[in-house]
Amino acid sequence: MAVSNSKPPIAVITVTYSPGKYLDSFLDSLPDATDRDTLVIMADNGSVDGVPEQAAQEREGVEFLPTGGNLGYGTAVNVAARAIKARRDAGEIDAEYFILSNPDVVFDAGSIDELINCAQRHPKSGSIGPLIREADGSAYPSARAVPTLANGIGHALLGSVWKSNPWSAAYRDDHDMESERTVGWLSGSCLLIKWDAFDQIGGFDERYFMYMEDVDLGDRLSRAGFENIFCPQAQIVHAKGHVAGKNPEHMLPAHHESAYRFQADRLSAPWQAPIRLALRVGLKARAAVAVGVAKAKNRIAN
Repeated sequence: MAVSNSKPPIAVITVTYSPGKYLDSFLDSLPDATDRDTLVIMADNGSVDGVPEQAAQEREGVEFLPTGGNLGYGTAVNVAARAIKARRDAGEIDAEYFILSNPDVVFDAGSIDELINCAQRHPKSGSIGPLIREADGSAYPSARAVPTLANGIGHALLGSVWKSNPWSAAYRDDHDMESERTVGWLSGSCLLIKWDAFDQIGGFDERYFMYMEDVDLGDRLSRAGFENIFCPQAQIVHAKGHVAGKNPEHMLPAHHESAYRFQADRLSAPWQAPIRLALRVGLKARAAVAVGVAKAKNRIAN
């Protein structure tokens, strides 16, 4: 660690699934990201590359926690949160905040401390997210408005052929990536989360296997009276989508199923049943098309 102190370490929960080369870069970046000590909990969803186990054996403050199978992202985070609750209650780890991060993230120097500072400026905050840079240095639109049925449909239909359409613009909500501000939701690839807020809403909704669980989390935090704060002073780099790109036949249907779940939960009245049916049929059709296109691109690339 850059500077050790008497405060208990901050838990860093990451979900691993054969993370390969990315994990070492992630772990190497943590000491410079905060002056605090960290305790990394790797909630492992069935890695077969041996990388998480090796990291736990070779590194201090890094623990391997098998979840028992490929449970999905949000469920794995909940498993880790429950596993360390006793230590949190005993004061062995920080009881105010924890970091949630993908293992293919690299933290900038001081980024975790910036997230903590931001949380302290916003006492009603439940989650705080950094500015996320992609590999080419561009800013990923990680701080967005909660999607509505209208802009979700518009983005799904037109986003790939008319990039600047108004529905995609509303969906991405990336007009201001420089200001510290309250947003509808933040990318779950990297978050500082307040434990009390996470506990109050019951953590992640475990019906989501992958995708949209962060949208749902942010929306439920807002509904419970907490704020989701975008903090661009804190920055990270994220190797976004390297897993999804290799497995489109699994990941794309999961994405569309999660999109249906999110909207169906918010369109749950009996009279809205026809809307839910149309949404399900439309999303399944779009998922099939998207898988076909992704497979064709992969064949060309290979």
